[in-house]
Amino acid sequence: MRTILVTGGAGFIGSNFVPYFLENNQDVYVVNLDVLTYAGDLENLKEIENHSRYTFVKGDICDRELVASLFNEYNFTGVIHFAAESHVDNSIKNPDAFIRTNVFGTFNLLDVAKNYWMSGPNDIKPEFKSARFLHVSTDEVYGTLGETGLFTEETSYAPNSPYSASKASSDFMVRSYFHTYGMNVVTTNCSNNYGPKQHNEKLIPTIIKKAITGDNIPIYGDGQNIRDWLYVLDHCKGIELVFDKGISGETYNIGGRNERNNLYIANKICEILDEVKGKDVSYKEQISFVTDRPGHDFRYAIDATKLEGELGWKADENFESGILKTIEWYLQKYQD
Repeated sequence: MRTILVTGGAGFIGSNFVPYFLENNQDVYVVNLDVLTYAGDLENLKEIENHSRYTFVKGDICDRELVASLFNEYNFTGVIHFAAESHVDNSIKNPDAFIRTNVFGTFNLLDVAKNYWMSGPNDIKPEFKSARFLHVSTDEVYGTLGETGLFTEETSYAPNSPYSASKASSDFMVRSYFHTYGMNVVTTNCSNNYGPKQHNEKLIPTIIKKAITGDNIPIYGDGQNIRDWLYVLDHCKGIELVFDKGISGETYNIGGRNERNNLYIANKICEILDEVKGKDVSYKEQISFVTDRPGHDFRYAIDATKLEGELGWKADENFESGILKTIEWYLQKYQD
């Protein structure tokens, strides 16, 4: 049985990935390492807390001694690295936490894995010939787009926030371990995720919660900033494919081909809530516009042709089907 280290598995995407991955891979044991910052919640993993092929470890990816001890104890043959500080607003206020976790933490994991799996540059130990490190990144490393065009794997990096700069740095670190040491690494860059288990600070959970509590729904600027929305389970399926079948050293973009601006998102959620949880006036009346954040990128959109063509991935949800499932999950959560 293979044993895989998943970092940040109590966060939004990780806590969707781990149960999916365990169910879909009966020959895998998963160790989930998460420091449980405000964004990590073990409630997200209730359904697997007693799973026979799962162990949770509370700890920091920056703690080299801990990471090395876990490699020695569990003999990992794979790492799937989600752990990251990821909220742009927080990176503007407190950039040092982003540099520490996203840059140094990624380096720490890479270096421990390299030393455990390899005897030297381009010299992989025989028992770790198939060992692989998958790094989960973001489309924000590419900067911003105008009204047309798409990010591809060849797009030059142009990060515009401390968050995206820290992720770009970690991407380059992963790349360097492939080119310098011949380490088996792959990177995924995804568009904006949404779905169950996302932290309340993010756009879609914020809109839903503010709507049903009767508060103003805050939208930055004029609400015309555009994102390419990816349902979280579609992202998980893409990560699994790249981990299993991706070419070493390559990057794969994962995007939903669902470009929507923030005002459309707010209006669509309000329309659905009007239908399923109606009141005297439309929830749209609660939409309000607030001062735009510094360095707010105008548009992101991903071209996922490489992943679709080479590995056969496709998104099962469009935005309109995925947002329905998401709203249903949050309404249940807030009722509980």
